[in-house]
Amino acid sequence: MSRVDVAVDLASPTPPYEQIRAQMAAVIDSGQLDAGTRLPTIRALAADLGVATGTVARAYRELETAGLVASRRRLGTVVTGPSTPATASVDVRQAATELATRARRAGMSEETTISLLRAALVAVRA
Repeated sequence: MSRVDVAVDLASPTPPYEQIRAQMAAVIDSGQLDAGTRLPTIRALAADLGVATGTVARAYRELETAGLVASRRRLGTVVTGPSTPATASVDVRQAATELATRARRAGMSEETTISLLRAALVAVRA
């Protein structure tokens, strides 16, 4: 079973299950967790994060719907693989690092930078 660094900010307007889902999806998509890697049990992760088991269960369901993990009896929840090819993931990670660097130089807060990125993602979807 792999150690996954996930944090939940209870003061954030983003629901805790979405924070968990997004962080785990990013770790999987970046290739930091290989296919077949077991994720922490729902109960263990919920206890570590101080959230309800239903919160973690919802995050895991969303990850499964996205094709990033599979829940299997007796094996638990395992990574099925990244949703993007590794080379695309590297390019996006480099672009994110560049965005973070530029935002920091411009004196933008983390929240403002993330809001700008979310707005850009919405604009691309349209």
